[in-house]
Amino acid sequence: MVNREKLWLEMMKHYGLAEIVGEEDNLTIVGWFKELGFPHIKDDETAWCSLALNIAAKHAGLSFTGRLDARSWLNVGTPTNDPQIGDIVVFWRGDKNSWQGHVGLFAGFPKQEGLVLVLGGNQGNKLEIRAYPINTPNFGLLGYRTI
Repeated sequence: MVNREKLWLEMMKHYGLAEIVGEEDNLTIVGWFKELGFPHIKDDETAWCSLALNIAAKHAGLSFTGRLDARSWLNVGTPTNDPQIGDIVVFWRGDKNSWQGHVGLFAGFPKQEGLVLVLGGNQGNKLEIRAYPINTPNFGLLGYRTI
């Protein structure tokens, strides 16, 4: 089994995992923060897309960043222009030169041009597959990585 398949399967183990609205927090997400070395984060409202990918990579025995910023994944694996299911996909958010972003796993291209399907955490406050734009004024693709 290649690394992208291991990573995909590890992420899919938690498909549908969601934040809990209100005062209560999802203990799995909070536990992941602790496991990754951020025990001071005790809520599920803190951005957790990179966290979910880090935990999946760690549990699959693969390289991971150990960081909560999505763009840190631009330093893992090798760049590819031909993404396969399970490759890492990194986006910028807000401003292309800011620190903000989003990260998940490539899940394919939908029929609608200009979008990419992503399996990731903190997508609509849950771990799911969702379509994201490749290029808009406030959000866009930074690159694909093969781990």
